[in-house]
Formats: sequence, C-alpha cells, structure tokens
Amino acid sequence: MRTVIATRSFAGEIGLEVGGQYTSYVPWTGDRIITTLVVTEPGELDARPFVFPIVGSVPYKGFFDRSLAEDQAENFRDQGFDVCLTPITAYSTLGFFDDPVSAPMLRASQGRLVETLLHEFVHATFFVESEPGFNEGAALFIGQEASVLFFVEVPEKAHRRRQEVQDARLLAQFLLEFQRQIQALYAEADDPAERGRRRAVAEQAVRTQLAELPFSAYDGKKLAASLKLNDACLALRGTYTEDLPLFERALAGHQNDLKAFIAAVRTAAESEEARESLFDPSRSDPDR
Repeated sequence: MRTVIATRSFAGEIGLEVGGQYTSYVPWTGDRIITTLVVTEPGELDARPFVFPIVGSVPYKGFFDRSLAEDQAENFRDQGFDVCLTPITAYSTLGFFDDPVSAPMLRASQGRLVETLLHEFVHATFFVESEPGFNEGAALFIGQEASVLFFVEVPEKAHRRRQEVQDARLLAQFLLEFQRQIQALYAEADDPAERGRRRAVAEQAVRTQLAELPFSAYDGKKLAASLKLNDACLALRGTYTEDLPLFERALAGHQNDLKAFIAAVRTAAESEEARESLFDPSRSDPDR
C-alpha cells in the first residue's frame, strides 16, 4: 500500500482532489470490480447511450455482477446489436464516497497502479455531465502524464513508464484510424453481408499491421492476437482516446507544466466556453 499512499500525496501536490479516496482496502476476488457493457447498432460505431442521474448520458454501463452484465449483453446480441464487455479493476464515485483500493488493482504493475489511481483522482476532481469524451480523455491523459512524473526521481522507472505511455498512444492512434476506416466502409456498403465480408478482411489486415508496430514496451504480436476489435469495443476505445491529441496540444500550450495544465482543465470543466479555450490551437504557439 506504500505506492497508494505515495500516489495520494503526489496527486494532491499536482492539484487533484484526494479526500478520503483509496484509504481503505477491499480483498475483492477475481480479475475485476466492474464489468462494463458497451452497445452499438448494426453498421454504426457510436455507442448506444445509457442515461443515469448526475452523470447524464454515457456510452457504457457498469455492473458489479458479472453474470448480470453477460445476460444483458446476450439480450442485446439477440436484438442484433454488437456488444463489448470489459473487465474494470477500479471505479470512481466522483468523490461522493471514499472509493477503496481493491485486490485487482494491486495485481497490476506499479506503473499501471499509479496511473489507475491518478485516473480515478481526476474523476473525483471534476466531471462534466454527458461529456464522456472530455471526462475520460482528461482522466486518461492526466493519469498517463502524471504517472511518468510520479517516477521522476527514479529515471529508469520514469523512462519505462514513458515508453508504456508512448506505446499506449501509438496503439490508440492506430485503432482510431481503423475505426475511421470502418466508418468509411459502412458508409459505402449498404448490404449487411457485403459489409460484414469487407469488415472481416479489413480487420485481418489491421491485425497483421498491428503486429508490426514499433512498440517499445508492448508486444505487438500478442496484441494483434488478443485485442477485441469489434464495433462496440472500438467505440469504447474511441471514447477514451479520441481527444488525446487535443489534451497533448493543450499541455504543450501550458509549457508542459502539468500542475498548471490540470488547473486549466479543472476550469475547462466548468463551461463549454472554457473547454473551447483549453483546446484553442493558439495556446501551443511558441510566439503567442
């Protein structure tokens, strides 16, 4: 738990709210706390929204009961929808309650654990109703960048973490391009059978390309064999990663000062106008 305690302290130093988050432990069995369900309609890559109080419209639904998630997924499949079920080792109640550290979280590598904790602290710090792309993109990006900075005094660990983050972003960009390719394919092919045939060919080709990507920390061949690349899983990945280049540019616009950037993102969460300002390309202009 020393890594958890150190991460809590670090999160507070860079401007994230920690409160009583992750000060208790739950010896949860299995590989997950939650199973998330994402659903897409045939021929579409936009997730079917689920609507909840407080959080508004989001492209996923989480279940503590794995069997219930699988039952609902099967019901959607029977209706012709595409589905993605994903194991999640941590969750956030957005600061309303003190979320616990779980056994599945602690089974991750140290770098991944630090990133996960920081990701969840972001959610506890700010949350914009019905803006999942902003919320998840900010949490992912800040979690990644902050996890590198966390290890700054141990250069070999910081270097390894940066390699993992770079690989994650390379993979994200690659899969976003594949998602756009599939969207274009669906726009061209109206016949479901032809659409399915062409999609299968495209997926096989992208798996071959994925195996050859120049990763530093990831194993491309293992990813090519194991990643779920169906429409619903691509939709889920897009929610988290589509805005990463915008956040990267915004960080550069704040001279790569992560604490100042986090303060700016917190302000951006307060209004649509502030979010537009955060992503203004002129902020990254060195002559500005």
